[in-house]
Amino acid sequence: MKTPWMEMTVRDFQAALASSSPTPGGGTAAAIALGQASALSIMVCDLTIGKEKWKEGWESAEQALQKSVRIMSRAGELADEDSAAFDAVMDSFKLPKDTEDEKQERRNSIRMATLGATEKPFETAQLALELLRILPDLAITGNANAVSDVGVAGLLASAACKGALFNVDINLDSLPEEMAVEIRRDAPEILDESRALSRKIMDAVRDRI
Repeated sequence: MKTPWMEMTVRDFQAALASSSPTPGGGTAAAIALGQASALSIMVCDLTIGKEKWKEGWESAEQALQKSVRIMSRAGELADEDSAAFDAVMDSFKLPKDTEDEKQERRNSIRMATLGATEKPFETAQLALELLRILPDLAITGNANAVSDVGVAGLLASAACKGALFNVDINLDSLPEEMAVEIRRDAPEILDESRALSRKIMDAVRDRI
């Protein structure tokens, strides 16, 4: 059984990512980036809440804190689930295909595994967008001494969102049109909103630096 990626040292995870093994890959890296973005957001919230100088930002920081903690926890799970989903795709391709029944069973298995490998990065993208939505207020009203950290969180969350959507798109290409209909519909909207929010965050950060 593989060691969960979140239980590895940073060095060991990077070594695994750099290896020729298909997993961990971009989807897992995107989930890890989302976890890092969430962790930075939590730090800024903690540096804001209870500090009288930043009282204006307490309410938004408290809301952001709750969401960031949940997203960080789920991102760690998605890092493992994304790898497991792609491993399932690879295993499906190894199924026998000597008879017509075996070919059909293999085809169905590949499709269902590919759907799973699409759903995991899509959830990563959804969560990254959720984090991006709370960062502009944190940049504007949070502890100004940590506004650069909000900027880094925004960059990481943006990369997580866009990177996860790359994995969504490449898997959608392998699925028939009648599968993953909602993901096909929503993915472009997530991408567009993430781009707009990323610019908004960077502008807010630069205004306070």
